[in-house]
Amino acid sequence: MAKQDRAIRTRQAILMAAAQAFEKYGYQAATITEILKSADVTKGALYFHFPSKEDLALGVLDAQEPPQTVPEHSLKLQELIDLGMLFSHRLQTSLLARAGVRLSMDQQAQGLDRSGPFLRWQEATHHLLAQAKHNGELLPHVNPTETADLYVAAFTGTQAVSQTLTNYQDLQRRHITLQQHILPSIAAPSILTALDLTPARAERLSRLAPED
Repeated sequence: MAKQDRAIRTRQAILMAAAQAFEKYGYQAATITEILKSADVTKGALYFHFPSKEDLALGVLDAQEPPQTVPEHSLKLQELIDLGMLFSHRLQTSLLARAGVRLSMDQQAQGLDRSGPFLRWQEATHHLLAQAKHNGELLPHVNPTETADLYVAAFTGTQAVSQTLTNYQDLQRRHITLQQHILPSIAAPSILTALDLTPARAERLSRLAPED
């Protein structure tokens, strides 16, 4: 058991060191040598957990998974809002999440499959929108598939602007503003008035976010 725990800690140390290097330098410029030094592990230990630099990057990209701690709510549109609020918080506090976003947007990462985070976010968003459609929360014209694509693209752009201008410190506000513009075009009027987009809710949800 102690050996297994040590292996888990070693893997996490390597992943965090890789995240630090990828966030700072990007995929191409980050080096295995620097990651080894930062993680304080041997080359053998690193390659045991991650056989290549690409595997390391994919491990970091997996940290961009949609949050699993969104509280269940009777309104699926509220869950969708909460999903964005939680991830906005993670980008302010989680090195792994920030590095994952950096990698997913890194056009210099030749040969690295960066599609995973976008596809997973589209799937999670579509799942909630399809449930909302079934529950009568959406206007009749709304197509969950098209709307999910729009949501992911819009939130990705919002993240990029926030990162450039404030290093994600205003992302929660920008995310709420984005929702305030999209929701009136997709939500049934009776549902729209019941949704909570307040910063206070974002603050409460932030306490549910896991630490790296």
